[in-house]
Amino acid sequence: MSASAAKASTKKIFLKGKKTEQGPPLKRRKLDRSQLSSGSPARSQDTSTSAFPRGNSTTVIDPELAVDFTTQETKNGESFATLRKMIFGRLEYTSTQTDPGKYLAIDCEMVGVGIDGEESSLARVSIVNYWGAVQLDEFVKQKERVVDYRTKWSGIRPSDMVRAKQFEEVQKTVAALTKDRIIVGHAVHNDLKVLLLSHPGPCIRDTQHLAAKHNVTSSKRPALRNLVKQELDVVIQGGEHSSVTDARATMAVFRLHRKEWEKGFRPLPTPGAGASNKRKRVESSEPSAPTPSGRGRKGVSSGLSTIVKRTPQTKSKTAVKTTSNNWWATLGASGIAGKGSMKL
Repeated sequence: MSASAAKASTKKIFLKGKKTEQGPPLKRRKLDRSQLSSGSPARSQDTSTSAFPRGNSTTVIDPELAVDFTTQETKNGESFATLRKMIFGRLEYTSTQTDPGKYLAIDCEMVGVGIDGEESSLARVSIVNYWGAVQLDEFVKQKERVVDYRTKWSGIRPSDMVRAKQFEEVQKTVAALTKDRIIVGHAVHNDLKVLLLSHPGPCIRDTQHLAAKHNVTSSKRPALRNLVKQELDVVIQGGEHSSVTDARATMAVFRLHRKEWEKGFRPLPTPGAGASNKRKRVESSEPSAPTPSGRGRKGVSSGLSTIVKRTPQTKSKTAVKTTSNNWWATLGASGIAGKGSMKL
């Protein structure tokens, strides 16, 4: 046997049964390849037969099982039990509680498009009202090829695109629904950005910004799941996300601190009051009628550019412009003296 052959044989004996950096021992790897070539999925077989499966477990624990829905605890006038039920959709609503109302919470889910799916594209929009009743929940049809549905986080699947609507239609609906209303959202600028919409600053309540501003959390940009866990002791986003659940959770956090957080915002005018308020401003700027003492309101000019005099017989008003001096000398020549007289 040559020296090179002996060296190769020694190396083969040494590596037999030794675990390599890439995976299991060579003998085991060879067995796996034979199984794959025969068409039997070795990985799925090991997972199903093993009493202790490794990797990501397929068992999903329901987060509602650990939630106390019967607690009597309250904070700032809000019941923890009610807010928790609202998050998981366990409340029954009256006819008035299904109306949009003043506050609307919004949340969006995105899918990945472009190179390696790194660009985000709007795929689902959910809006709930103050009580958690769903006002809008629509899937958005994609104009580009979806590279990554991000199902682990977004919960979006290709089958959801079957009933999806065009982006322009969803955008128009959201704009009409949120007009003249207060939008509640967590990092809501991201939701408005993917919707290509803008909203007045005084009508936005960003729970991420407000929580940091009022020292509810030490983080400047707290995650929604952490904020909900801290304030309501509820776990969300444990698996696939739901934009409806996230919107309800955002509204629950806002309701818990609404009285304190609203102090920094001016109250919105009531619907239909814009015209009446404008009319009141116009009326206040008009000259007021003279008081019986002959003097008008202090500090308000009448705005008249003529002098008004009253004749004794006809009691009609005659306006005489003050463009020339000695205007009273022209009264007789103009024929006014024949119809009446004036004492100076």
